[in-house]
Amino acid sequence: MVEVAANPVLGIALHAGGALSAALCYTPQKKVKGWSWQTYWIIQASFCWLLLPIIGALITIPDFAAVLKDAPSSAMLNTFLLGVAYGIGGTCFGLAIKKIGFSLTYAIAIGISCIFGTLTGPIIRGELAAIMGKTGATWVMAGIIVGFVGTLLCGVAGRMKEIELQKEDGDGGDFALVPGLALCVVAGLLSAVYGIAVNDAGAPIAKAAAVHGASYWQTNIVYIFSNSGAFLTTSIYCVYLIHKEGTLAEFLKPSGDASGALGMNYLLAFLTGMMWYGQFLFYGTAHVRMGNFKFSSWAIHMTMLILFSAMSGVVMREWHGRTLKTRLAISVAVALLISAVLSLSFGNYLGGKNTPPSKEEKKNVTPPSAQRVES
Repeated sequence: MVEVAANPVLGIALHAGGALSAALCYTPQKKVKGWSWQTYWIIQASFCWLLLPIIGALITIPDFAAVLKDAPSSAMLNTFLLGVAYGIGGTCFGLAIKKIGFSLTYAIAIGISCIFGTLTGPIIRGELAAIMGKTGATWVMAGIIVGFVGTLLCGVAGRMKEIELQKEDGDGGDFALVPGLALCVVAGLLSAVYGIAVNDAGAPIAKAAAVHGASYWQTNIVYIFSNSGAFLTTSIYCVYLIHKEGTLAEFLKPSGDASGALGMNYLLAFLTGMMWYGQFLFYGTAHVRMGNFKFSSWAIHMTMLILFSAMSGVVMREWHGRTLKTRLAISVAVALLISAVLSLSFGNYLGGKNTPPSKEEKKNVTPPSAQRVES
């Protein structure tokens, strides 16, 4: 087995690449013409949650068939089922946007996902107390908490901006707080299980890939199960909408005056899928390098995602012309998110200094396909 050396500094940099890819992945959607949401969504999901994970694993995982044979079937099933739950969370996320808007949905759901997806694994394994005793743990936990607060404030600032825009347009909007918040909570909790699927349930699968020499790419094979589970529930919902709204013909001919946009629509959906899957490639290679505080990968990824999304809005002057109170809110939110990323990075740096190899890293396992990897 090729050992994976801990390098939290490089891990943080790779997490930044994945978060940036995730923050920008839906920009192509703005250029799609003549397609309903479900048509666009099921096409991009086919790439990022089904085809690309399989292609990526085939390219990067040595002895692919042997890894599947050695990996515990229970880990495959659990990872798939958690992916199914993640897909349901994504559907609730979309429904919540209709109730309380994009900003609040994004902030509340991702804030919950960040906390729940990061801490559930260590708590279930009974490792949280041991983690807190390590050098740098206080900085890591402070970063998680500050990132959560910054994420929520980012959502509040976004809602303030939406209200101002609605007043300018003379549109009161269709705001339903209670059902929207309920959907956000469900979306956040179920979206968090993706981090659990990859970091915890899928760990034995990644270990089997590492035994066969996958090294930094070992997580790529986990995505086959987690992402296909998400694709199943997402596609069921999309097919329901396609049938309900009668949009099946859009796959061959966009509606309205956009009949000539078919090829470009497919290309834009592919670009979305590529960038969305790109975050997984970065996440996997970053996660295996995080050392003592590997559990914090999900928090780092989600906090950076919100930070880059907020900063891109500032760069594109989405906050131009807003009131001083609203601009101050987003400024404080960005400052908190930057502080959170710095705290998480510093804590991981301290935890990674002079870290001795773990028991797993000391093992030099020969990869006989007859020997199954223990869960």
